[in-house]
Amino acid sequence: MKILQKYFAAEIGRSVIFVLIAFLALFGFFDLIAELKAVGHGGYKIQHALLFVLLSMPGYLYELMPIAALIGTIWALSQFAARSEFTIMRASSMSTGMAGMMLIKIGMVFAITTFVFGEFIVPISSSTAGKIRTLNQGGSLSQEFRSGLWTKDLIRANGKDGEVIGSRFLNVRTVQPDGKLLDLKIYEFNRNFHLTALITAATANYVGDNTWNLSDGSEAAFGETQLMGATVASDITTAISTKKFASKPLISEVTPEILSVGFSDPAQMSAYDLVNYTQYLSENNRETARYEIALWKKIVYPFAVFVMMALALPFAYLHFRSGGVSLKIFTGIMIGVSFQLINSLFSHVGLLNTWPPFATAVLPSLLFLLAAIGTLLWVERH
Repeated sequence: MKILQKYFAAEIGRSVIFVLIAFLALFGFFDLIAELKAVGHGGYKIQHALLFVLLSMPGYLYELMPIAALIGTIWALSQFAARSEFTIMRASSMSTGMAGMMLIKIGMVFAITTFVFGEFIVPISSSTAGKIRTLNQGGSLSQEFRSGLWTKDLIRANGKDGEVIGSRFLNVRTVQPDGKLLDLKIYEFNRNFHLTALITAATANYVGDNTWNLSDGSEAAFGETQLMGATVASDITTAISTKKFASKPLISEVTPEILSVGFSDPAQMSAYDLVNYTQYLSENNRETARYEIALWKKIVYPFAVFVMMALALPFAYLHFRSGGVSLKIFTGIMIGVSFQLINSLFSHVGLLNTWPPFATAVLPSLLFLLAAIGTLLWVERH
C-alpha cells in the first residue's frame, strides 16, 4: 500500500500543480491587462503593475486550491480508469475506503498549504499590493468617502484599562497608506451620552502601545454641570473652554491595523485579525455578522480540499467509454465553479437572513460532501 500511496501522491500532485500553474497564469494575464490601463497615472509604472499582479497571486492560489485539487484529482483518476489501472487496483483488494484514505492523506498537504497561505501569506501580500498601487497612483485610502472615515472607541479611566467612562467617535478625512491620519475630529461623550469634548487635529501619527500623537490641533471642553445650570448665553460661554496644542497624546483602542480593516476584504484577512476586529466591534456594540462569517469561512475553507477530492473519487469508477477525459475535466470545472458561486452566495444570503455564522460557512461544503457520498454510492451500485 505504501507503493500505491506514493504512486497516487505523485500522479495527483503533478496534476494539481499543473492545474494551479495554468489557472495562476490565466488570472495573472487578465490582471496585467487590467492594470495596464492605470500605467502612466501618477507614478504608476509597468514595474509597479507587474509587482501588483505578482503579489496578487497568493490570493488566487488560496481561492483556487480546492478547484485545482478537484480538477487535478479527476485528471489523475480518469487516467487510472482509462488505462484500467484502477480496475486492477480494485481487483487487488483495494476498497473504496482505502482509496478514500489515500486521497485524505494527499489532501492534507493541499489543506495545510491552503491554511498557511490564507493565514500568513495572503494578508501580507494583499496589503502590500494595495499599498503599492495607492502610493504610486498618489491616492489615499479614504478619499472615496464624502465625509471621511468614521469609527467608534471607548474611553477608559486608566487609558487602555480600567472602567469605561465614556465613548468617542473619530472622523478622519484621509487615511494615508503609511497609517498617518489627516484632518482628524474627535467627539467625546460621557456615559450619559452628553458631549464633553471636541478635539481637532491636522495630523495624527501612531507611536505604538495604543497611543496616537495629535499635532497642530485644538480642544474644546464642555463642562456638563455648568452647561446644565446655564440660564443665559454668558453662562454657556463660560462653561466651554478652548485651548490649542502643538502636540497631544491620545490613548485609544483604535490602531492603524483596525483602521486598515475598513478598507480590506474580510476574505483576505487572517483569522487572527478577524478575531481581534470582531472583538473590537463587539465591545463597541457594532454589527459583527459579516466578520464572523468571514472568520468561520477562513477556518472551514481548507477542509473544502477534502470535499473536492471526495467529489473526484467517483470519476475513477467511470471507464473511458463512459465519456472522454475532456468531458470529465469540464464536469470538474463546472463543479468547482458551482462550489465557489454557492459558497459566495451563502455568505450574502446568510448575512441578509441573519443565519448563524458557523452554519453559513459550513453548509456549502456539507452539501457538496453529501453529493460526493451520494454519487460514490451510486457508481458503486452500477
